[in-house]
Amino acid sequence: MRIARAEELKSLIRQLPDYPVKGVIFLDITPVFKDAEAMKFVIDEQSKLFRKGEIDLVAGVEARGFIVGAPLAYKLGVGFVPIRKPGKLPWKKKKVTYQLEYGEEAVEIHIDAVSNGQNVLLVDDLLATGGTAKAAASLIEELGGKVKGISFIVELEHLKGREKLSSYNVYSLIKYRKGDGVLV
Repeated sequence: MRIARAEELKSLIRQLPDYPVKGVIFLDITPVFKDAEAMKFVIDEQSKLFRKGEIDLVAGVEARGFIVGAPLAYKLGVGFVPIRKPGKLPWKKKKVTYQLEYGEEAVEIHIDAVSNGQNVLLVDDLLATGGTAKAAASLIEELGGKVKGISFIVELEHLKGREKLSSYNVYSLIKYRKGDGVLV
């Protein structure tokens, strides 16, 4: 599918009711990743956020943040850092626990993943309440990094996650608002 505007990505996103728990409607962006033109559009648009040299690293949150983060790091000519769920990283790590809309979760990062003063672009697929991104940003900052921006493919505006991230530059390619055709 040829994508000319970010809003056109919405036609590829599936809505899955009651996943992962009853009452939650999950927006599945895997069809965006499957479509070569859509994926290229996502990476190209996010790479426009910063000029070469403004970012030292891209950090991606497990798991869909990896799918976007690694090619974005490549395009920007910088390294990539994974932020993972507990028990997935093999070496010394830092951990932060946070609240989700439907429970508690945690993320971890290797203690040497970010050096003091490095500028980091944090990426993930979707901004809902902001808990995951806030936790990931705090890990980067605990290691001495500077979060220069946080970028998402999708933002659910009515869940007000951007408010939790108000001290950061937050970018999203597409936004869903309550009542504009989205079920969430």
